[in-house]
Amino acid sequence: AGADTVKRAVQLDAASRFQESLVCYQEGIDLLLQVVKATTDEAKKHRYRQKISEFTFLSDGKYHKQIRIEENATGFGYEKLFHGYLTEIVSEVWVEDPYIRQVHQASRYLLYNFLRFCEMLVKGPCKVKRIHLLTSYDEGSGRSQQMTALEEIKQSLSNYGVTLNIDFSSSIHDREIRFNNGWMIKIGRGLDYFKKPQGRFSIGYCDFDLRPCHETTVDIFHTKHTKKM
Repeated sequence: AGADTVKRAVQLDAASRFQESLVCYQEGIDLLLQVVKATTDEAKKHRYRQKISEFTFLSDGKYHKQIRIEENATGFGYEKLFHGYLTEIVSEVWVEDPYIRQVHQASRYLLYNFLRFCEMLVKGPCKVKRIHLLTSYDEGSGRSQQMTALEEIKQSLSNYGVTLNIDFSSSIHDREIRFNNGWMIKIGRGLDYFKKPQGRFSIGYCDFDLRPCHETTVDIFHTKHTKKM
């Protein structure tokens, strides 16, 4: 019964029906844990534990799914990564990333990445009305460029009925994105997990799905099953 429930959860997960899959995962894992406790066959216990470890639900009921992006992997554009969590009820988004600042820093396009993320939100299917950005100030002469770029993004978003609230913190270290439907995504590198394109006219310059990535991990939680929002 536990295995069947988990299989159903996998099917729902693949179909991006995350709310339903969450419930099935929890029920299935609970059943499998009961089997592990009841069996005396150590080989079977080991197999069950291996199977349980494949599903990243913690035994205390918290939802935690992890995606590992390998070095030079492609197919991880923002739309592909976030689309399953941007349901129609999403109207508010929180972005915490300390490095949304220089256009060029260590050959990365950090402000452009944030702009691309905002474009994804504007396209839907969600109806985002407010975006909250918490980042850190750029240093030296880069601060003026940072403020100008963020103000331009803010003004452009307002043309689409979206309000961008910007706050700064000198002590921020975490990188996470939260949606008001309860989903929280933490990316090891924040929004900056794409490699520099080989040239302005190379494949992957415009389409992030075709852009090679840096190695990183993506941890996905549902706040109903976590202590922090």
